[in-house]
Amino acid sequence: MYSILLLCGGLAGVTTVLFGFGGGFVVVPLLYTLLISVHGPDSGIGQAAMHIAVATSTALMVFAASLATWRHHRRRTVQWYLVRPLVGYIAMGAVLGAAAAVSLSGEWVRWVFVGYLGITIMDAVLRPGFLHQASGDIRPMGHLVTATTGTFIGAVAALLGVGGSVMTVPLMRRRGASMTAATAMANPLSLPMAVSGTATYVLLSASGTAFGAWYAGYVDLRALLVLAIGSWLGIRLASIWIGRIPDRIHARVYLLLLSLVLAVMVFVH
Repeated sequence: MYSILLLCGGLAGVTTVLFGFGGGFVVVPLLYTLLISVHGPDSGIGQAAMHIAVATSTALMVFAASLATWRHHRRRTVQWYLVRPLVGYIAMGAVLGAAAAVSLSGEWVRWVFVGYLGITIMDAVLRPGFLHQASGDIRPMGHLVTATTGTFIGAVAALLGVGGSVMTVPLMRRRGASMTAATAMANPLSLPMAVSGTATYVLLSASGTAFGAWYAGYVDLRALLVLAIGSWLGIRLASIWIGRIPDRIHARVYLLLLSLVLAVMVFVH
């Protein structure tokens, strides 16, 4: 199990630094599947598998998004003047999203995850503004739009444990950002969600779960450690490709990865 998690962490690191996913699109479906396979669907851990996968994925983002942000900052690909206004609103939304996830059943969280992925993919394919070559001139947002968008991003990302990439990348893409700039901004915007969301998952679930000594609420600490090591290796290996992937290919691979994760979550029970 842990060798698979190490490989999964490496893949999560690659997708974090190149696509801004924060690892959740890789970690959530795989960890969910592993927990069901190892413990059985009727065990206590099996019944809470989706909550554990989401909470552990959110905790991993604290590490992965921090390291990926530093890598992008060194390459000067982060547009900080667009990132800063969203940070506080995303953190507030993350508390709401994590609290909602704890109160919902794992099956509900799973199907919300599936539904949101499907909507995101269809929107990117059918609505103009994502797949075309961007101009690179990013249009800023007004204060009200920033507040509403940031809170929504934080809430949905923490609810699903996937980071803000699924919303921030299409958002920035349609405002004129290249894929490199959009994915670079997704990493620092995942950080406030990850910190607030992880704290909320641990505090709200610690008294109601009893999975063993290696759990902090719904966060699987052993899995988190192995995933973090793998993520560090993946980020180091993939950093050489920052800014080198052609824009059109970058956008299409982003959607392909979303489609693969959607298929896994639909057909794995």
